[in-house]
Amino acid sequence: MSNIGSCYIHIPFCKKICSYCDFCKIFYNEKQISFYLDSLAKEIDDNYQGEVLDTLYIGGGTPSSLSLDDTKKLFSILTKLNLKKDSEVTIEANFDSITKEKIDSYVKFGINRISFGLESTQQWLLKIMNRDLDLDYVKEIVSYCKKVGISNINIDLMYGFQNETLEELEEDINFILTLDVSHISTYSLILEEHTKLFIDKEKSVSEDLDYAMYQFICSKLKDYDHYEISNFAKDKKYSRHNLCYWKNNKYYGFGLGASGYIDNIRYSNTRSISHYLKAKRRVFEEVIDNKALIEYEMILNLRTKFGIIKEEFKKKYGKSFFNFYNIEKLLSKGYLVEDKKSIYIPEKFWYLSNEIMVELLESECNG
Repeated sequence: MSNIGSCYIHIPFCKKICSYCDFCKIFYNEKQISFYLDSLAKEIDDNYQGEVLDTLYIGGGTPSSLSLDDTKKLFSILTKLNLKKDSEVTIEANFDSITKEKIDSYVKFGINRISFGLESTQQWLLKIMNRDLDLDYVKEIVSYCKKVGISNINIDLMYGFQNETLEELEEDINFILTLDVSHISTYSLILEEHTKLFIDKEKSVSEDLDYAMYQFICSKLKDYDHYEISNFAKDKKYSRHNLCYWKNNKYYGFGLGASGYIDNIRYSNTRSISHYLKAKRRVFEEVIDNKALIEYEMILNLRTKFGIIKEEFKKKYGKSFFNFYNIEKLLSKGYLVEDKKSIYIPEKFWYLSNEIMVELLESECNG
């Protein structure tokens, strides 16, 4: 049995397409959903080897856009996955498509974590994003989740839109803080090709304001544990599924456009629904050699406050991290810190992490 401990399931359907979204998504189509779920079941049957999973993540698209019956059909398919007793089981949801009945079905299946796309409380920004939001309903739904036992809740926030002010960002964060959730993810706007915002030549804020907004978020969320560049948690309620990615661990990816990492192969599925329904799934495979594996390890590990755990690294690769990278210069600048256990980027330099990674890659030794 392989050492795969996580599984990602992609549900691509959306009732509305957000203007900034570059994820694999298609317009909601009731007839197509049933065929899609049958194809998903087939992909799982063809590939899943029965491993005991620590995390299951149902993302999208908008999984909460599925009707109650289709949601139940999805869950009946996923019962073939072998979950640990204390697995983290997450589903993504939007407030405009979630209902209390759907939440009840989530609880019945064993969902114990919900990630809600809030994005903003500003009506003009929601209009640009092509999203709807009723703030009273947001409070009601978050409260209902807690009442029925789903207390591990993430809220997504987006910022950095042209003409957005720090005052508006503060209103967004203040509202999120009133919800008293265990996890907050914050994303600076990236204008991805093929999105409506990119096509409409929308602009994001200046680099200086983006940095000021990032610092402002960090200061406002000081009661949360800032454990990854964009993520904040309370009571160690880290996203265990995302930590699987950041620790460079192996995982299944099932569904349209899903990616996975098994048997030293990183792969991506087709984004064509017609191909997927005909079981023409994988469109990309990359065999990871040792050099690439170590690069992935370094880049992903350094996104988090935990950094590179020296003992774990040596166990995985048979040599110390210092055999592969010369980090003296970065240590002397303070961009990297080494203690007994790990090597990490201090939080005050996370904003520069891309530049630090480039410098690290340039310092590569031969091992």
